[in-house]
Amino acid sequence: MDLRSIKQRFDIIGNSPELDRALEIAVQVAGTDLSVLITGESGVGKEVIPQIIHINSPRKHNQYIAVNCGAIPEGTEVAELPLSTQVRLLRVLQSGEFIKVGSSKVQKTDVRVIAATNVNLTKAIENGKFREDLYYRLNTVPIKVPSLRERRQDIHLLFKKFALDFADKYMMPPVKLTEDAVIILESYRWPGNIRQLKSIAEQISVIEHSRSIGPDILEKYIPKETPRNLPIRTEGLGSDYLTDRDIIFKILYQLRQDIEEMKAKITAAEVTTTVSQPRIAGDISDNFGEHSVIDYDTEEDSLSIQDVNADLIRKALEKNNGKRKLAAQDLGISERTLYRKIKELNLD
Repeated sequence: MDLRSIKQRFDIIGNSPELDRALEIAVQVAGTDLSVLITGESGVGKEVIPQIIHINSPRKHNQYIAVNCGAIPEGTEVAELPLSTQVRLLRVLQSGEFIKVGSSKVQKTDVRVIAATNVNLTKAIENGKFREDLYYRLNTVPIKVPSLRERRQDIHLLFKKFALDFADKYMMPPVKLTEDAVIILESYRWPGNIRQLKSIAEQISVIEHSRSIGPDILEKYIPKETPRNLPIRTEGLGSDYLTDRDIIFKILYQLRQDIEEMKAKITAAEVTTTVSQPRIAGDISDNFGEHSVIDYDTEEDSLSIQDVNADLIRKALEKNNGKRKLAAQDLGISERTLYRKIKELNLD
């Protein structure tokens, strides 16, 4: 079965090399009885790989059993099985033998084990939470399913597919993204991968009245990210880290937003009087967000900056009936800075 047929049968969307490589390995190993270990982040679609292997294997007419390790006490995925259970699984993999609970009779089984996890098993071994011998038994053939940020060219394709699906489900026209919205969609890190993308596509399809989705609408559904909390890629590290291109893309976009917000604050904070020699006073905070642009006459040259600030603060408070939040907005500073100035100038 070729890749195109596999994608059609299992409703797989995407053409990234990383995705195609994972599918190719699954098909190649299907005809053997080798154990397979599938790794990848939560939400990438790891569960489809065992089905592809089974349907292309000599066992395809036999029973396919998917075991949710969350149903096993203390275990949530194969990487977190209790050590006692790991020993039993290792015995099955090595000899095909097992003993039923409450029995002393050894029985034989003929099964093929395909395991999946989003846990870093190497670290689990180092921490004594996973047996090294079991790891090598399971990891005979490794298959890594790429994260969504590793296949960015597929993100918009997936969104359009989900939008069409939800349009059929809810009997409404499909939503479409503008070019600017597509840029935002593809630059986001997608920690929840395909599951998160599908959820957002459904929310937008149901909640928004407009069928044309621009950046302003899309940003309401995508969690905020700033350059400060982006992980930096380092050589030798895995896919949990952004590439240099991702970081630059995100920083440029964030800076554009910061500049627009700064312009709006400066415009709102300007206090105009008869000006002969304008001066600038006020606070510029470390986070770019607090600005105060103040012009005053040369007749007040003898006044200190504190006096000028005190006078402006009093006027702003009088204008807003003592409401400090509104006064701070008029002055173009944060409410926290206003509180500090009031304390420094003894304006209480």
